[in-house]
Amino acid sequence: MSQLWIDRGQFVTMDGPQEVFEGHMLIEQDRIIYIGEQPPEHVAPDAQRISGKGLLFMPGLINTHGHAAMSLLRGYSDDQVLQVWLEQKMWPMEGRYEQEDTKVGTELAILEMLKSGTTTFVDMYDRMDTVAEAVERSGMRAWLARGVIGLCSEQEQLEKLEEAKRFAEQWNGRGEGRIHTMLSPHAPYTCPPAFIEQFVKAAHDLNVMLHTHMSETAAEVEQNVRDYGCRPPEHLDKLGFFSMPSFVAHAVHLNDEEIALLAERGVAVSHNPASNLKLASGVARVPELLQAGVHVSLGTDSAASNNNLDLFDEIRLAALIHKGVSGDPTAVPAIAALELATLGGAATLGQSQSLGRLQAGMKADFIAIDIDQPHFYPRTSLVSHLVYAASGRDVRHVWVDGKQIVKDQICLQLDEERILAEAQQRFDALLAK
Repeated sequence: MSQLWIDRGQFVTMDGPQEVFEGHMLIEQDRIIYIGEQPPEHVAPDAQRISGKGLLFMPGLINTHGHAAMSLLRGYSDDQVLQVWLEQKMWPMEGRYEQEDTKVGTELAILEMLKSGTTTFVDMYDRMDTVAEAVERSGMRAWLARGVIGLCSEQEQLEKLEEAKRFAEQWNGRGEGRIHTMLSPHAPYTCPPAFIEQFVKAAHDLNVMLHTHMSETAAEVEQNVRDYGCRPPEHLDKLGFFSMPSFVAHAVHLNDEEIALLAERGVAVSHNPASNLKLASGVARVPELLQAGVHVSLGTDSAASNNNLDLFDEIRLAALIHKGVSGDPTAVPAIAALELATLGGAATLGQSQSLGRLQAGMKADFIAIDIDQPHFYPRTSLVSHLVYAASGRDVRHVWVDGKQIVKDQICLQLDEERILAEAQQRFDALLAK
């Protein structure tokens, strides 16, 4: 039996009306077995005891959309509209990628996410065996899919689909259960209808989730209407995409009927405010989505379009931009913004019974934030401070499955110095090709 006792810390549990309390948490193996204001009654004699003094403990953050290996392209192309950025800058550079680029880019992203408090992330890319191996080494939790663009011959489509299915079969449940797999056709505008239908069938056969980009830009929506006679949500619905547990990234350009459709079909939305703002794609209708009962979570997208993977930035943006757009300061309150990165992420991934809250029986994925700093004073509302004043740089420690993988802001299972040096070397080599 392995126990960890967090002794007298501040806790934001995301469980119930009490936002913050001072107390204790007891972990056994990979689960929380007690959390409360009084010390635990049954503690093993050899339990590890950590003082919570000066620390705030909360659930690990959940990043529901990204392309980790693209962290090598951070800052390579800024201030472009999506299609120019994608087709003229990103895709040509990504076409030069080798396996080592994917490996180092993914490690760089994982390093950044862990050090800023993200314990679970979603990734859609290629060379996914390499991505999954990096996740396995890091101790992080992830939902992974071989993202597939179908603008190619039918033979190449078939090869990509088979690769995506093989990855989903071989990696689901690996990494001591921390790795989950999905199927991800890239988007309706990059995948022909019949190809998307093949992914839907495969998802049913393998019993895995589906994930795609949808309605990210107004131009994309207009193209969908020209090509298929309807907007993306109706198009995907007709193809059966929403017949399996599924979630979409962005969903910026939705009308009322489409929001109602997503709610009816149980489709979740990954809100990526920084990426959408930087690419001038627009602002998703998050208050309306939440009011309709749609599960909404937060994603960073890639570091090439963000340009960081700090989910605290997304939390703050989600709390601010919807106030500004709507003229309603209550549109997304601080606690609701925090829920998007915790409870919302868990619901999006179908993990509400194991992730997103600090509660007995839940997975022990949690972070400790150093609150003995000027921007956490005075102690008016720690939830307010987390949303409007904090950043990922305030994260001191990180645990996943009850195992500490960041201690005093150092990743314990990754060689940070090597990753940073190799990231620069790989980018320089890409640029020289």
